[in-house]
Amino acid sequence: MLTKAAVTNGKGDPFKIESLKVDEPKAGEVLVRIVGVGICHTDLIVRDQYYPVPLPAVLGHEGSGVVEKIGDGVTSVVPGDHVVLSFASCGTCKSCMTGRPYACQTFYELNFTGTMQDGSCRIHKEDGTDVSNFFGQASFSEYAVVSERNVVNVPKDVPLELLGPLGCGIQTGSGAVLNKLKPEIGSSIVIFGSGSVGLSAIMAAKVASCGTIIAVDVQESRLEFAKELGATHTINPKNVNVVEEIQTITGGGADYTIETTSRPEVLRQAVDSLATLGTTVIIGAPALGTEVSLDVNTILFEKKVTGLLLGSSIPQIFIPQLIGLYKEGKFPFDKLVKYYTLDQINQAADDSESGVTIKPILKIS
Repeated sequence: MLTKAAVTNGKGDPFKIESLKVDEPKAGEVLVRIVGVGICHTDLIVRDQYYPVPLPAVLGHEGSGVVEKIGDGVTSVVPGDHVVLSFASCGTCKSCMTGRPYACQTFYELNFTGTMQDGSCRIHKEDGTDVSNFFGQASFSEYAVVSERNVVNVPKDVPLELLGPLGCGIQTGSGAVLNKLKPEIGSSIVIFGSGSVGLSAIMAAKVASCGTIIAVDVQESRLEFAKELGATHTINPKNVNVVEEIQTITGGGADYTIETTSRPEVLRQAVDSLATLGTTVIIGAPALGTEVSLDVNTILFEKKVTGLLLGSSIPQIFIPQLIGLYKEGKFPFDKLVKYYTLDQINQAADDSESGVTIKPILKIS
């Protein structure tokens, strides 16, 4: 069958809308009609080849849609189900078998090398040229063939076009708090960066009943929005010494900090802002090879620095939990969203990079 998709043909090239061929789903795979798909920072750094996914490619990894067909052996969904698409994992390695698919030992191969688990592609140009997929879904497209392990069944009483970003950015920010840190009631937390990931962490910190929730950003409009979503304090680094201000607000340092900006100097601030026994979670994804300098004597005071993948979440469990919080009015991630059409993808990407839009979602069908 044919699908209209946004194709990345060369490093840094604008997305180009093309007609592509889509294969039938193989065993263990699902054909999904995409209804909406979020644009994530990771899509844009792959477009620009900071992460070298083979090109041409169809990016997009925050898809939501309706199941059209299922391959042999698929049992978790049936045609007509509403689904969110998340990351690919093998299901058989030690990490997957112990309930940590986000740390799948073949995560890179399944999500960044452009093929499905069997090493072949499911999308092709009309002349037969293979087109790489992304995160096992390639959802900047009207249709996508995905692994059953990517698929999360979701309720039909929530707008389906809204839900795609739960598959990556929003589950990453909220999972950093609810799955990784699990902060104590009344504890202090600082979120560096108030994009969609950082704001999701702020909403989650409010859900977790953190006592002091500090948002750090250089845009005053983002800081005001952070207050609306749950921040108790805001800091603009243009105006004050960030570390000193955090120490003043918290009375000596934060219990937890989350770094979402991908900037080494900001990561240093996040670590230096910790109290004894504090923990920093790194979410921001800079170019491969990026290094940061830390003061070892600071870390010696029982402080921890840890990375995070996809919110340390099992999507089939965590995404329905987030939807439940949304329906209860406790996790209003819809406030982050602005809708575009697939044909407007380049404008949506520009608006995301410039900060005009926090979380663009492309309405596909």
